[in-house]
Amino acid sequence: MLSFWAAATVMTLMVAGVLVQAVVRGRDRAPGSRAASDVEVYRAQIDEIERDVARGVIDPADAERVHAEIARRLLSADKALAQEKAASGRAPVVAALALIVLGVVGSVGAYWWIGAPGYGDMALKDRIAYAEELRQSRPDQAAAEASLPDAALPGNIEPRYAELMERLRETVSERPDDLQGHVLLAQQERRLGNYRAAKEAQGEVLRLKADAVTAEDLASFGELQVLAAGGYVSPEAEMSLRAALVQDRKNGTARYYLGLMLLQTGRPDQAFRIWGALLRAGPEDAPWIAPILTQIEELARLAGVRYSIPAIGGGTAPGPSAEQVADAENMTPAERMEMIGSMVAGLSDRLATEGGPATDWARLIASLGVLGERQRAAAIHANAVEVFATDAGALDLINEAGRRAGVID
Repeated sequence: MLSFWAAATVMTLMVAGVLVQAVVRGRDRAPGSRAASDVEVYRAQIDEIERDVARGVIDPADAERVHAEIARRLLSADKALAQEKAASGRAPVVAALALIVLGVVGSVGAYWWIGAPGYGDMALKDRIAYAEELRQSRPDQAAAEASLPDAALPGNIEPRYAELMERLRETVSERPDDLQGHVLLAQQERRLGNYRAAKEAQGEVLRLKADAVTAEDLASFGELQVLAAGGYVSPEAEMSLRAALVQDRKNGTARYYLGLMLLQTGRPDQAFRIWGALLRAGPEDAPWIAPILTQIEELARLAGVRYSIPAIGGGTAPGPSAEQVADAENMTPAERMEMIGSMVAGLSDRLATEGGPATDWARLIASLGVLGERQRAAAIHANAVEVFATDAGALDLINEAGRRAGVID
């Protein structure tokens, strides 16, 4: 990092020196002004008069009169030249330096905004590999919790409520198999902001429910793991969230925090697709809508996507109308392929910016196969497999489309 900035500084100074030198030389070599030209002419005329007098060509009295007139004009031209130099003597250099400073500051600012100081130029494949390595090597739940101070509980708790909480904790500790007691304790500890205790209580809920654990139970446990770690999605929290999605692939809490995990581990592209789909699905009062709204535009920038926030709760774009289908039947093969290409482009743009259901991904993969764009179909198939990794039904649709497109066996 230091060597980069040192090299950049040296190169900038070298370029700045060349520019300033060019400006100064250009000023010195620039054609003279009208006043400078007049000064040269008048001086030449005075020299000529003196030579004529020496040769006896001009009478000394006449020469004195002409000499006085030319001298008057010379003084006037010399005064004008001095004023020009005072007005513009250093202006080119100052302007050049100002442009150089502006260029340097603008370049550094642009790099700081769109670049990644401290990171080398990595190909997409290398970035994905780096993100996967980061995900696999990130700290576990215990390490994340140990790095944080103990929870600061509210200081304005009513004495009666504090007394009830102490009784609840004592009762639950005496009755470790009391399911309802642990459920209530998890809720109240969370209300107090004591997320570690809430997480432990929710863990007991999962233990007691055993095979009756629901997706919501698992998602709540995963969320409490994240909150107990200060907003960090640990490998253990990821496992809880993915387990929730196995039971309910539409669980909003699990999808939101998995998107957060992907953002934290260098995959803003995947996080953007998950959050974009959540935002469109709604509802407006869902607890994950507000945090997504505050972050998704920046997330879209990191993902390299032009994005505008859609209407919350809106559905996916419709397919071709009956009129379009009827028109397609009357088209020539070339016209039909052109229409398919146009629809594919629109579907591809929508899935890239907004995401969509597995049926839309499968339709895009199959359509690309029809168009003969197998390389692109293979890339989108691989992407779709990552997006729907936890949804067996969706993977069946996507893989069938991949087989039709000829990108998998």
